[in-house]
Amino acid sequence: MIHKESEGAVVEQPVLEPVTTGARPSPTPTQIATESRVPELPATNEARPESIQVEPRLREDPLAQKPVPSRSPFATSILGLHLSMEELQAQQALLEQEFSARFRRAVAATRESISERLDTVFQGLKQIDEKLLDELEEALIAADIGVATTHHILETVRRGIARKQINDLEALKQTIKKELLKILRASESQGVASETTLPTNVLPYVMMVVGVNGVGKTTTIGKLAQRIKAEGNDVLICAADTFRAAASEQLAIWAERTGVPLIQQKQGTDPAAVLFDSLKAAKSRGSDVLIVDTAGRLHNKSNLMAELEKMKRVAGREVEGAPHETLLVVDAVTGQNGLEQARQFLKVAGVTGIVLTKLDGTAKGGIAVAIANELNLPIRYAGIGEKVDDLVVFDPELYVNGLFE
Repeated sequence: MIHKESEGAVVEQPVLEPVTTGARPSPTPTQIATESRVPELPATNEARPESIQVEPRLREDPLAQKPVPSRSPFATSILGLHLSMEELQAQQALLEQEFSARFRRAVAATRESISERLDTVFQGLKQIDEKLLDELEEALIAADIGVATTHHILETVRRGIARKQINDLEALKQTIKKELLKILRASESQGVASETTLPTNVLPYVMMVVGVNGVGKTTTIGKLAQRIKAEGNDVLICAADTFRAAASEQLAIWAERTGVPLIQQKQGTDPAAVLFDSLKAAKSRGSDVLIVDTAGRLHNKSNLMAELEKMKRVAGREVEGAPHETLLVVDAVTGQNGLEQARQFLKVAGVTGIVLTKLDGTAKGGIAVAIANELNLPIRYAGIGEKVDDLVVFDPELYVNGLFE
């Protein structure tokens, strides 16, 4: 027998013997097990030629070498397979510089809103008094940092003034920056994982994505799949939004663009059934990550929330601890309404992190701080543009510095 390695496993490949006139030898138990290992996916009621199907990949020759997933420049630079230490450090510095510039541009509108108001507040003033603090309060609330969070920050400022630690504009700005960063970092510790630190003892790692219609949920799933795949993970997408017309078709476009397989069924199918099929497929494929789309549902619709709870029960029965992460997509433009959405989804869906989309198109980017402070939820990702790589890991320090530079 010839041993051939594929994805870390050793597969026995039979040696071809000369053809004889005698009886053909019976297949060995190992060959039978290998040939019958791959299950068939459930058939759907209608063909969807435009979608990406998983079946062709399941029927591939089990002895064939799986292609190595393409890696992003960032992942390659970490591996440093072809770079010297000096080249590696230089490349990482360039990438960090580019990322920092993109993030600063994304929060430019919020920065301008806060800076203009602060400049107006401090113009012509030589001392910090209660009137100034009242105007500062209005400036922070206008940026959608939120009433509760703003009052928390002002309490810190007042303590600094009483202790003679704050006596000019620059000291005040630094105090606000430190407090914002403290809030964001405290919630950051609540995150369950990242795409580069997925647990090796759980397959597949199930990520459920929830949110109301219109927040960019489908786009987020496509970009998230691309990010996780680029880090060397085998990814599968579950199109469990069977309520909205054309939802699966839109997701199929992203699946094709990113080269990530998609499991889908016809509109009106029970979402829990689609999830069940996807979990089975993910396990048979040996997928590392399953990203689950869900119907865009308003947080005040109890029947839709009940449906979401059913999906979580199905996931938990098939994979221990699933869903392992539940990401809520929030449109930064919605401001305080996004905070209320997060509050309601946290109660029902067990949200573990936030994806803040359209951060580059609003002056209300302060909602990130409000969510982190009031709900203790980490901002996991931020959407900073339309390109496929414009979903970035949220960096609290870059965010805060971008608001006050």
